[in-house]
This record gives sequence, C-alpha cells and structure tokens, in this order.
Amino acid sequence: MQHLKSTLFGPILTSLTLMAILAVFQPALAQNQPDNSGQNKQQNTTADQQSSASSDRQMTAKIRKALVADKKLSMYAHNVKIIVRQGAVTLKGPVHSDDEKQKIQDLAAQIAGADKVTNQITVQPQ
Repeated sequence: MQHLKSTLFGPILTSLTLMAILAVFQPALAQNQPDNSGQNKQQNTTADQQSSASSDRQMTAKIRKALVADKKLSMYAHNVKIIVRQGAVTLKGPVHSDDEKQKIQDLAAQIAGADKVTNQITVQPQ
C-alpha cells in the first residue's frame, strides 16, 4: 500500500510544487516581457493592416531580419511592429532608448528608403 501511495502522489506533489514555484515567480518574469497591448488598442495603424502583397511582405521580412540580426538591440526593439502598405513602412512599439529608436529607423530606411518610413516608436526607459 505504501508503494501505491508514493506512486500515485509523487507526480501530483511534483506538479503542485512546480505550480507553486511558477505562481511565485510569474509576476517577476512577466515584467521582463515586452507587452504593449494596452498601447496597441489606441493605435490607428495596426499590424492587422499589413498588406498581403508579396512585395510588402518581403520588405517586412527584410526589415525584421535586419532588426533581429542586430544583437545590440533589446528584445523590445526586436519586437517592434513593422507595417508595410504599398511600400510605406510604419514602425510602432516601445523601445528602451532614443538610440534604439533611431537605429531601427535607420535599418528600415536602408531597406525601404528614408522617405518611406514613418517612425511611431515610443521610448520607455527600463
């Protein structure tokens, strides 16, 4: 009978322990995640307005690839919204510094052209 109890309750106790640990640390982990969903609700241009034209999708992919390749940029910077419609690029989302904001704009401008980029990125220091 003792073996049956340990066989049945061992996994349950392990699961409960893990759930308790996650409950304690989740608020701390959540603070480190880029979350600008509240800000997105107030935006006129949103990611769902991204064009499905092949050229716009390709430009979006090139800009995203350039951002992710720059390892000096923060996770926030890597996750800014890139919306391309008829070759016009809109950048949105929070970053940690003016330098990051400018770097993202510069990378997008190298790909799309400086006159095609609208930078609506906001700076939210850490």
